[in-house]
Amino acid sequence: MTTAFTQTAFSNAPANPQLPTLPTGWPIGSYDSYEQAQRAVDHLADADFPVADVTIVGIEPMLVERVAGKLSWGRVLRNAAMSGAWFGLFVGLLLSMFSTGAGLLPILIGLVAGVAFSMVFAAAGYGASRGRRDFVSHSQLVARRYDVLSQPHNAERGRELLANLAARTGLNS
Repeated sequence: MTTAFTQTAFSNAPANPQLPTLPTGWPIGSYDSYEQAQRAVDHLADADFPVADVTIVGIEPMLVERVAGKLSWGRVLRNAAMSGAWFGLFVGLLLSMFSTGAGLLPILIGLVAGVAFSMVFAAAGYGASRGRRDFVSHSQLVARRYDVLSQPHNAERGRELLANLAARTGLNS
């Protein structure tokens, strides 16, 4: 393979991807929510603090799955029909743009085919689960606390800035 098609030909990124590493730096603030940690880093940025030396670290990560609703055959097929209709309509519009004199037939064929295929695949998938997962949920990775770290040469100044923010706004640090 030539170098013309490697990642380095298109960017300044290293040829070998970096492996995950533990964060470095000294803690300069600790917060109950990610939003508070973001607000703290934004405050540092506003004070011309070198935020390239800052890291937000989630401590004690948890995977939280929030249940959104119950699944049923009707709901599965209705949602499949709606998403299949949009995809079929899109494909039908593309076909009609490149077919001269076809009229609305490619759009109608795309719409019907999209609904049919989507419903068949959704029914097969839901039927294969055999009622073991009759709910819809959304997963989210959260942490019990968020620490803001800074490299040692700027840590003391960062602590002072965040202490001033906490004194003004009541944001715990």
